[in-house]
Amino acid sequence: MPVVTKAVIPSAGRGTRFLPATKAQPKEMLPIVDTPTIQFVVEEAVASGIRDILIITGKDKRSIEDHFDRSVDLEMHLERSNKQDDLHDIRKLAELANIHYIRQGSQKGLGHAILRARDHVGNEPFCVLLGDTIIDAPTPCTSQLLKAFADLDGPVIGLAKVAKEKVSRYGIISGEEIAPRTYSLSDLVEKPSIEQAPSDLAVGGRYVLTPDIFDYLAKTKPGKNDEIQLTDALRLQCRDRAMYGYNYEGVRYDIGNRVDYVLTQIEFALRRPDLKEGLAPYLRKIVDSL
Repeated sequence: MPVVTKAVIPSAGRGTRFLPATKAQPKEMLPIVDTPTIQFVVEEAVASGIRDILIITGKDKRSIEDHFDRSVDLEMHLERSNKQDDLHDIRKLAELANIHYIRQGSQKGLGHAILRARDHVGNEPFCVLLGDTIIDAPTPCTSQLLKAFADLDGPVIGLAKVAKEKVSRYGIISGEEIAPRTYSLSDLVEKPSIEQAPSDLAVGGRYVLTPDIFDYLAKTKPGKNDEIQLTDALRLQCRDRAMYGYNYEGVRYDIGNRVDYVLTQIEFALRRPDLKEGLAPYLRKIVDSL
């Protein structure tokens, strides 16, 4: 299979579940402690060997571009203040990768957002990483999928097991395990009811796709919420060619709702020695009082 050199990060959703925090900033910029969510996603792509990254943005999302750009005034201030560690981190952000941006234009769903990447991607396979989903793994999730893609003749979708009561939040696959963690897919269903879900394996926010997906996206009709769903296009593609799923190693943190976002904050804060010492006793006190 061809070497994958490009990644697409869709980040154009409205983020209405986090209003008013997302009134003037994208949810992908909501911080996990002190690091914007999308920074974790970009760093995963870079750690997987991808340095050509296209971020699909929308209205009022300039803060994403500003975050990964140089800030000369800030750098000068940090240098004058002798804050060398902060200066190093800020400069490193602007050198992470070759990051490009394009506006989605109309809010027509995830599938439509990815279709906007067609000219940039060209006739090459590419990765997709959802901008509001962090996957904490010993080996970067995208690296795991790229390895699977190199061994298989078809697109590879990252999969994660979900609790039965949560299947209606995700695209769910139907398929047969053909190797450890590897599935040959026969169908995908977008946000099924518990009764209709064919499995407990959800589409997990990471993909390695082939360029023919753009043809399927172009002919996919709007589905739920009158949006073009990537899962619906993948379902069409799955009927015509081999498609695979890989149940990646790692923990998925989806900040798509307030509860999961708060839980992610707590878990990531407890991993930091500078925060755990003060946070852990407080959490014990809170738990004991419940």
